[in-house]
Amino acid sequence: MLSGGAGQRAFTYAFEELFAVADGFRDIPFAGRTDTWILSNAAAAHGIPPELLPRFQDVYLRHLERELQPPHPRKMIMPGVRALLDALASRDDAYLALLTGNYERAARLKLEHFDLWRYFECGAFADDAPDRNSLVPKALARIRARGGPTVDPSDVVVIGDTPHNVACALAAGARPVGVATGPFSADQLRESGAAVVFENLSDTEAFLDLLEIRPDA
Repeated sequence: MLSGGAGQRAFTYAFEELFAVADGFRDIPFAGRTDTWILSNAAAAHGIPPELLPRFQDVYLRHLERELQPPHPRKMIMPGVRALLDALASRDDAYLALLTGNYERAARLKLEHFDLWRYFECGAFADDAPDRNSLVPKALARIRARGGPTVDPSDVVVIGDTPHNVACALAAGARPVGVATGPFSADQLRESGAAVVFENLSDTEAFLDLLEIRPDA
């Protein structure tokens, strides 16, 4: 999904409100990074003491909730996402979990805005680790703790639109699937190590074929 830049604007407004630094994330990359990493790098760049950072999330979430409300031409669910989630959520041979660089409460705000949060029973978030490559094992542990399946990482598919998502999957021994709906091209995702790349997720049957399951199975 695209939030029309709501997340980045909310980050910027919260940082300025708390630390009196305008445009504090100008040179900090967001794509594929965790919120924890983004904040800690901006704080280091501007000399903000780490002990002040725990206040940030509540202020950011207040701004995010406001920024998500107005219409925006770049606010949308990406092609095929809801249909694919519907297809997978109805099956007993697949388990949906959310692995994201967002804080958990931020992810919930964004996905609830698009009625997508209900598809995911649990996951791993920026609150769990600043390093995205640590998130797959944390997600698998949370799934087990909630009574979900115990699976080998090689049976896990991580879908993402940046090389950082691909690296996260590879670091855990999972299967990375690239989707070129973000800032990186299909070729860039392949070069980063994704053996399979979709331009978007509009072909539900092709994705189910990748998982070796069928829509009518």
